[in-house]
Amino acid sequence: MNYTLNQLQIFLKIAELQSITKASEELHLTQPAVSIQLKNFQQQFDIPLTETIGRKIYITEFGKEIAEAARNILEQVARINYKTMAFQGQLIGKLKISVVSTGKYVMPYFLTDFIKENPGVRLIMDVTNKGKVIRSLENNEVDFSLVSVLPTGLNVESIDLMQNKLFMVGKKVSKNKKETDKELFERLPLIYREGGSGTRHTMEAYIKQNSITALKKLELTSNEAVKQAILAGMGYSIMPLIGLKNELLNHELDIIPIKNLPIQTTWQMIWLKGKKHSPVAEAYLKYLNLQKNKIVEQKFDWYESY
Repeated sequence: MNYTLNQLQIFLKIAELQSITKASEELHLTQPAVSIQLKNFQQQFDIPLTETIGRKIYITEFGKEIAEAARNILEQVARINYKTMAFQGQLIGKLKISVVSTGKYVMPYFLTDFIKENPGVRLIMDVTNKGKVIRSLENNEVDFSLVSVLPTGLNVESIDLMQNKLFMVGKKVSKNKKETDKELFERLPLIYREGGSGTRHTMEAYIKQNSITALKKLELTSNEAVKQAILAGMGYSIMPLIGLKNELLNHELDIIPIKNLPIQTTWQMIWLKGKKHSPVAEAYLKYLNLQKNKIVEQKFDWYESY
């Protein structure tokens, strides 16, 4: 037999996804290229690895065993590569980060170059709601968490990354000459994030502090869902500016000028106080301290104009 590691990887992905099309997308290959590699791999076995019924591909029992063997081989190859990197003095290991959902617009820019410079580092990033982010940190399941509102009752250390600005956004609205900002706010149908969300917490704190009677329209479970509802004309919301770049530049959404807005918080990387960092986590902290200002300047220059 003369199969290649590339063929093992392609067959394993097909077996996992039960689809040549999905495998090609995930591997960033063309569908014909994946089909050819599967055919070449199959030719090395007398027993079928797959069978096609209609337009759907199925993995045979023999194919499932080969897929499991392929997984083990590829894992061993990864270990060999890690050992080689370690012997050469390169940084290796996992970096685990939990990120509040809006942080997906922020965190990748503070990771890209670090991951490129350290190919032996495996990133595991969980993007979820604030409650789960704090629980994963509290249970010591991650190295760091990205939040815009510090958790209460949890002893943490932190590093500031950049400002988080929250504006009232929606379709352009006409304001009566005698109408106050508070009256305008109170007549706008509001779209909320779900309970436990940092954005929801910030929005409700603003409403309470300014003694506003809010007209609650609906509640959605992600900032992306809120944004799409606003684009559809369903209402307005106080949202982080960071996820609205394209919509604002394309004039699909407008910032509604309201007194005491924007609300400003800070995107912070936090970790448990006294936590003993792994070499990878320690190196990443050092990288952030050296590069964060440069990253903000280069990647978020548009942000400062609002």
